[in-house]
Amino acid sequence: MPTDCISYQKSGYFAKLIVDYLDEKPELKSLYNRFPTLENFKGQLEEKTQNYPVENRKILVTALENQYSGFEFSEVTKANISLLSNAKTFTITTGHQLNLFTGPLYFLYKIVSTINLCAKLKKEYPSYDFVPIYWMATEDHDFEEINHFNFKNTKINWNKESHGPVGRLSTEGIQNVSDFFASELGLGENATYLKELFENSYLKHNNLADATRFLANELFGDKGLVILDGDDIKLKQVFLPFVKNELIHKTSFQKVTESNSLLKTSYDIQVNPREINLFYIEDNLRERIIFEDNLFKVNTTKLAFSENEILELAENHPEKFSPNVILRPLYEEIVLPNLCYIGGGGEISYWLQLKSTFEDNKITFPILLVRNSVLLATEKQIKKADKLNLSWADLFSNQQKLFTNKTKEFSKLNLDFSEQKEHLKQQFEKLLLIANETDRSFIGAVKAQQTKQIKGLDNLEKRLLKAEKRIHTEKLEQIILLQNELFPNQGLQERKANFSEFYLDVNGKLLEKLFQELLPLERYFSIISL
Repeated sequence: MPTDCISYQKSGYFAKLIVDYLDEKPELKSLYNRFPTLENFKGQLEEKTQNYPVENRKILVTALENQYSGFEFSEVTKANISLLSNAKTFTITTGHQLNLFTGPLYFLYKIVSTINLCAKLKKEYPSYDFVPIYWMATEDHDFEEINHFNFKNTKINWNKESHGPVGRLSTEGIQNVSDFFASELGLGENATYLKELFENSYLKHNNLADATRFLANELFGDKGLVILDGDDIKLKQVFLPFVKNELIHKTSFQKVTESNSLLKTSYDIQVNPREINLFYIEDNLRERIIFEDNLFKVNTTKLAFSENEILELAENHPEKFSPNVILRPLYEEIVLPNLCYIGGGGEISYWLQLKSTFEDNKITFPILLVRNSVLLATEKQIKKADKLNLSWADLFSNQQKLFTNKTKEFSKLNLDFSEQKEHLKQQFEKLLLIANETDRSFIGAVKAQQTKQIKGLDNLEKRLLKAEKRIHTEKLEQIILLQNELFPNQGLQERKANFSEFYLDVNGKLLEKLFQELLPLERYFSIISL
């Protein structure tokens, strides 16, 4: 592992489930198919070859060609779409919401991880082809999660009402957002590029799905990224048998509940299944389908169907049925010749709840890969860290812990009274033995005195530490200031900042650096110098 990085496990930013998955703990092996190593893709290729119908390839290619109709896109993307007709072509997939102007930085890291893994697999398995897929979460409905992005500590927000699938949402009214962003960007060639990119994406396309497709294509089209919209009638027809199965048999509820019962003894549960894990969607409606009083009802509406009626509706209008977070992974793996899903820790956590559902539906469970994570730092920030004798482990640590540890390091005094406390403890153990052999009524008094003395040492330690912090205030403030720059609001930069502010600062070479330095099968935070 390079020196300018920190392992995911030691970063402090991954849940116990993901840490144990990365450590390949034996108790989790039943929850995934194959661990993400280069050699394990051989078995995945063989299994998926046997488990992906030829006719699905034709439908997938037709759907993609229709989705790209009216868009200008690169020759390499066109070639990748055509390659999907070939039985020896497979996909590597990531998915993401339709965040305004890509949202936080990790949108880029997901897609770069996906593209770089395809390139690595092509070198290892040259007789196969690998296509990077970005699955747009067009059928999500939580607009509040995606209607903003941060630019240099300013939240740029798109205020608009949305009730249905966000991909169908009109971009009307976004001019004000564009104008505000342009004013924040300032002058210069890079600022002009970003301004035009926003305008061309959102002002020249009628809905959020088309705007996001254009934006992602502009950023990654030259690398052959294929952008897929699951809100597609041809793809939903492929998924139709599984929709019917979910409506009638409700097996995903049972299977995921069983997996959750195994996980909840040691881990936090990421998602909980519903009895029916499907939504009913229209342009301005996305509501749960519930089974009540022997009827299939659309929550918060007056729509209700008998079993025959809802099966007939599914047959004639599969586009009205949308999988929720439990079933969407199954949908993806049914319509794609996919080998691996790349996602963040939260995503991989809920995928680990789903393997039994895949097995029940006889669909190959993909390899699960935690996406690359990155901390972007300027040369000035790196030099400052070196001057302050800060390791990356220091900077990733809890701020209060960092403050205390560095105070002890800077002090000429020994601020740790552990030795004195241990000595005191030994003395009182001897006193307890004496009390036990002479007058047992003194035992309580001895224990009370021990507690009092230990507490006294604790208080002295805290007061001395506080005094030393005052002495080293200037240096400690520099440390905290640097950590706050790299970890805004004491959280991960990649979950807060937008790519645009870094694009401005590195003359448009941000993506070039990411493609050079991100290694998708490695398990560490990359620190990239700008």
